[in-house]
Amino acid sequence: MSDALLPYAVGAAKRARRVAVRMRRRVERLHTAPAFGGGIPPRPALRPLHLSVLGGRTLNVALVAPPGTDLASARLELARGGRVHRLPLELEPQPDGTLLLTATTALRLTDTPAGTGTDTGPGRAGLALTPGLWRVGTVLTRPDGQEQRTGVAAVPIPATDGPIAPVSPDPAGGAHFRLMRSVDGFAVLKVRAPAHQAELDTFALRWDRISVRGRVVAPQAPPAAYTAQAVRRGGGAVVQAPLEWDGDAFAFDLPLAGMVSGRKALRWDIQLQQGRTGLKIGRRLTDLRRRNQVIRTSFRIIALEDGSLLRVHAYITSAGALAVSCVGFEGAPDGAEGRV
Repeated sequence: MSDALLPYAVGAAKRARRVAVRMRRRVERLHTAPAFGGGIPPRPALRPLHLSVLGGRTLNVALVAPPGTDLASARLELARGGRVHRLPLELEPQPDGTLLLTATTALRLTDTPAGTGTDTGPGRAGLALTPGLWRVGTVLTRPDGQEQRTGVAAVPIPATDGPIAPVSPDPAGGAHFRLMRSVDGFAVLKVRAPAHQAELDTFALRWDRISVRGRVVAPQAPPAAYTAQAVRRGGGAVVQAPLEWDGDAFAFDLPLAGMVSGRKALRWDIQLQQGRTGLKIGRRLTDLRRRNQVIRTSFRIIALEDGSLLRVHAYITSAGALAVSCVGFEGAPDGAEGRV
């Protein structure tokens, strides 16, 4: 390298280092919860061999018991305010002499504060948690009945760049169950209610139409208040489509006849309109990080009822939203042009 270029290389390395430090601190803030109320005496912390929420709603716990401790039973506790949820931990001796405390349970969101008690067992669907921050702790019971309460140490912040995101929402209800660390190093479970959104289930490419099926998550109005529409990018043209409902699930065919303007290629965003709120229909309740690269679709030639042909591409954008580009062959109708 030329001596004249050396100062530029050194400056670029310093800038890259500063950017890396800022990004690391930002990630740490995203995964760090505030400390809980003062006056709480310091607690010992069990080291987790594994601690995660998989599939957006399944809590998996594997803790290493203190060495040399004789235990009769153990349980996991999730506490928030005056509410405590208890989950029995299995005692699993390991070949190396250590003892693992393990548990797996489903998580679900509830709007009704639950009292102190156990939420597992026959007929129960896991732990029902209200939105907020839940402290994660354990209670270790010795053979003589003496109990010891401990915290659970936080797990390292996930730093993966693969196709699967380390944190994903509940694919059924849309709630977020996210493990974080408190500023004093303990594990915390953050529960967040789902946002008002239109979730795409499927879209079918047929020879004469494109059918869209989805559901409204956390609806804020009755089904009759929603309308389906295609909104043209850049022009503001809107073409509506009739909706069919089954509970909170909807289905409709894209109004392709009104979305084409001769041989001019147009791009459309597909959404539900509720009052002044436009909900882009998309695939968001998933753990896929780059949905536009994973969910790939092909172009399709579609014949309309009047015999004209369209070249249509329905696809998922990088943000997970459903979009459609279409262009007509010779003799295609001027549906979109008349609505500008």
